[in-house]
Amino acid sequence: MITRRTLLTRGAVGFGWLAFSALHAAETKKPHHTPRAKRVIFLFMNGGPSHLDTFDWKPELAKNGPGGKSKYLAPLFHFTPSGKSGLPISDVFPHLAKQADQLCLLNGMKTYNAGHQQAVVTLHTGSERFVRPSLGAWSVYGLGSESQELPGFVTIDPIGDQGGAQNYGSAFLPAQFQGVKLGGAGGGIPDLAPRLAPAEQRKQLDFIQRANARLMKTDPGHPELEGLIGSYEMAYRMQTSVPDAIDLAREPAPVRELYGLGDPRTEAFGSRCLLARRLAEKGVRFIQITSNGWDHHNNLKQSLGDRAASIDKPIAGLLADLKQRGLLKDTLVVWGGEFGRSAHDDKGDGNGRGHANRGYTMWMAGGGVKGGLRHGATDEMGVNAVEGVMDTPDLHATILHLLGLNHEQLTYRYAGRDFRLTDTAGQVAEAVIA
Repeated sequence: MITRRTLLTRGAVGFGWLAFSALHAAETKKPHHTPRAKRVIFLFMNGGPSHLDTFDWKPELAKNGPGGKSKYLAPLFHFTPSGKSGLPISDVFPHLAKQADQLCLLNGMKTYNAGHQQAVVTLHTGSERFVRPSLGAWSVYGLGSESQELPGFVTIDPIGDQGGAQNYGSAFLPAQFQGVKLGGAGGGIPDLAPRLAPAEQRKQLDFIQRANARLMKTDPGHPELEGLIGSYEMAYRMQTSVPDAIDLAREPAPVRELYGLGDPRTEAFGSRCLLARRLAEKGVRFIQITSNGWDHHNNLKQSLGDRAASIDKPIAGLLADLKQRGLLKDTLVVWGGEFGRSAHDDKGDGNGRGHANRGYTMWMAGGGVKGGLRHGATDEMGVNAVEGVMDTPDLHATILHLLGLNHEQLTYRYAGRDFRLTDTAGQVAEAVIA
């Protein structure tokens, strides 16, 4: 007798149920309105990068650094007007400054908690108190996947703490919408290699699927079983599609150099960015890349300089590569951390900043947003967002809108009520849309 227990064990393609239930997203769905973007690449800077030393130039803060009002810390890097738009960008990002006219700086960001755990989970799921589906899961739930060979949502080297799998999970959404974890620099998915010859594997998989189909007749509409049936087929196809997608050696030398491959400082993040471009080309809907080490309470100048150097050329290369391939116009690139850094000298040594959640900066590029725009502002010392204020629900609503989804209509009924990513809040930032 075939039972659920026998079916939810390790199968022909080498994946257990828990490791593998998310690998198949539904077919492409119709958006609520005409989308500006088909896909998202989210560049997450874990730890909270300093907006005051990168993208939010504050002349008054510069006047009141060491030697002035001692409680304040002046910007530790010089800002230069960049591109035709003249966006002020710190010299810590010389390569990215050349892409200034593609960037839409969101200088009026804010979030409601200054703790890493709470702010990270809120940025990814919209809630710090409850387990909720992630932004990527909602995106794929709303639109499906363009690829039949790859999952709709991929996260590359996600953080292991501060929310962990919750940051790319599906919570109460069907399991097939959660993110699939890939290792960076071509690390791939563990346990994907075939264990049988192709003909034998196909025969075994067909047997398992026939058994699943019979069980499905006795338990129709069971979400775990529905996900399992799709998962096995997707994994079978991924055994050939994933190795091809993550094989960066196939890229020509000029492209690899564009992303900083071959340079120890930029090799790791550059590989992730190049992998993201390859996944975007192949129809993956939502791709997230994580960069760790942005929590700079001390040694700010050295540490921020090192972190920025590791991502500057790769991100600039990603934007340039997407544009030259005609992909930037419908790929929304989002950059930022869970919050920013304080205007105050955190440790009294003139070289560190604390957490700042009431005002900070993220940026977007491509995907229907205005390039060369500085939207919103913090006060003269960079402490509080005072103009063009966007909190996390506003950010989520705007991303979904650009994907063609109305955040108020994108709902899922669970436990007797309709849930949505933005809960009861969220306003689309119309001013940033081209």
